Amino acid sequence: KTAAGPLKEKIFRNVSSRAAEILKEDMAAAGPVRLKEVESAQARVIGTLRELEAEGKVVLLAGGKDDVLV
Repeated sequence: KTAAGPLKEKIFRNVSSRAAEILKEDMAAAGPVRLKEVESAQARVIGTLRELEAEGKVVLLAGGKDDVLV
């Protein structure tokens, strides 16, 4: 809920259109949420991403446009 517009759009572009639609609906239906709860959820997402990266299931790119993977 607190993510900036460009970040939200990037997430929506990287999931199926149906998953993006469901996520948008869930966010709209959730109503106000305590900031502490949002930050906790964000930390869980980051933790899961780091686990997946360690397992080699995803590649997280933190570099710029000049980074090339082959």
